Amino acid sequence: MEQERNNIVLIGMPSAGKSTLGIVLAKILNYQFVDADLVIQNQCDKTLQKLIDACGPEGFIQVENEILRDIEAENSIIATGGSAVYSDEAMKHLAEIGRVVYLQISYEELVSRLHDLQERGVVLKGGIGMSLRELYDERKPLYEQYAEITVNIDDLSITAAARKVADALR
Repeated sequence: MEQERNNIVLIGMPSAGKSTLGIVLAKILNYQFVDADLVIQNQCDKTLQKLIDACGPEGFIQVENEILRDIEAENSIIATGGSAVYSDEAMKHLAEIGRVVYLQISYEELVSRLHDLQERGVVLKGGIGMSLRELYDERKPLYEQYAEITVNIDDLSITAAARKVADALR
């Protein structure tokens, strides 16, 4: 059965606000809300960081891919983890069931928002020594590649950013 593309899939850097903004956006649009990171944690019965520690970055990406490619939702805002774009199969599935929106923030905004990579369960493909700049430079082209709509949310409150995304979807 062909699923309608009636979901909104949020992608972007860690701390871009995908989960927080997603909840507000779901209220604005009267949609359900799915936090992909929580789906992964529930299915694996581990925190993201414990999963990354147990499987390594590549193993985690594989687990994330398997779970994301099987997500089924209707009229939902789906907040992905920042590393979802490493999984082409998962991103193709998400694009088939929804419109992919890249919540774009500048590197400077990322630095001001993200304090501890290790605490947040951030996948560092380059290993623990990977810098935030390297992470940003590695992921930015992937977000741009998969995005159907890009919304810059630098310096916006969560509510203002959610309204800007809602407007971009119209």
